[in-house]
Amino acid sequence: MSVETGMKKIVLTDGSEYYGRGFGADRNGVCELVFNTSPVGYQEILSDPSYTDQFVVMAYPLIGNYGINEEDFETKRPSVGGLIVRDYNDHPSNFRSVMTLSSCMEMYQIPGISDVDTRELVRKIRNQGSQKALLTDADTDVRDALAELNRSVTPHDAVSRVSRKRVEHYAVSDPAFHVACVDFGMKENIIRSFLESGCSVTVFPWNVKAEEIKKCHPDGIFLSNGPGDPTDVKCAVGLVQNLKGEYPMFGICLGHQIMALACGAETYKLKFGHRGGNHPVRDLLTGEIEMTSQNHSYAVDEKSLSGTGLTVTHLNLLDGTVEGLKSDADRLFSVQYHPESAPGPTEGSYLFGRFRSLMGSEKHL
Repeated sequence: MSVETGMKKIVLTDGSEYYGRGFGADRNGVCELVFNTSPVGYQEILSDPSYTDQFVVMAYPLIGNYGINEEDFETKRPSVGGLIVRDYNDHPSNFRSVMTLSSCMEMYQIPGISDVDTRELVRKIRNQGSQKALLTDADTDVRDALAELNRSVTPHDAVSRVSRKRVEHYAVSDPAFHVACVDFGMKENIIRSFLESGCSVTVFPWNVKAEEIKKCHPDGIFLSNGPGDPTDVKCAVGLVQNLKGEYPMFGICLGHQIMALACGAETYKLKFGHRGGNHPVRDLLTGEIEMTSQNHSYAVDEKSLSGTGLTVTHLNLLDGTVEGLKSDADRLFSVQYHPESAPGPTEGSYLFGRFRSLMGSEKHL
């Protein structure tokens, strides 16, 4: 068949093909196919390091309509595999916009494809689970595409690629506490949340040694979000094992999973993950239900918690998975979701206050 210039397609491991128009960077490649249900926040999704090596199918149909601004990036260098959308708008209307989404994606070498039946793709991922997909030219033979999919190997070094390479300091005047953050692919809004709560922050690369953190004399340690399988980050598990009980500790998303592994629990991969801005979670300590922002492929196995000293503090009301843990003995706690949001609700922001309280109690021991 004849193919229009600029036409692309997505090929899945089952041989199904989805044709559309390319936008952003003119690049092909293989990534894991996932979906996000948020109706807003594509800039934050595009720049969230947790999406490294993933094609994100946007369930909301209209993408690009408010452009890209200079303030809402979640990382300095976005690393998402690509965006798959139904209706791409290249004429944004927003007073904060400084460029189009496509121009931004070209700048960071991120490919996109529009005019795809994203409803069908979301259903397929929901029913069959996340899977590898190839973004390629529309005239690529499906047999060649499947051969490339079969040859591709899932990378296990995503955290090392997106983490900071050097220590960075963020100060506030008259700080109440000093937090040492370990960056596994940390969103910028986490740093902003700590600064707004009156904490100065020192951010360390993912492979920092325990001795380096001790030298900065923090009041507490934070473990960030990030991409991939938590069992790939073995040095981080060892780091937590060396430091837990010595400092108050707070983990989010991948940091939550790493903390659980360090305490002896196990993790597993979800069928299609949690990605969106309206996931209901019950706080078992207060009984309240929060609407949360989520982005993760893995979860902590509740059956593996026996003997770890960890207790469940939050539960996902959609599928019953563990959303939060704590250990009073080791003065640590964690959540699977994103209390700093961006995009999403801010109901979980109280957790930064809970961490401050934990650090304050430690100061008065």
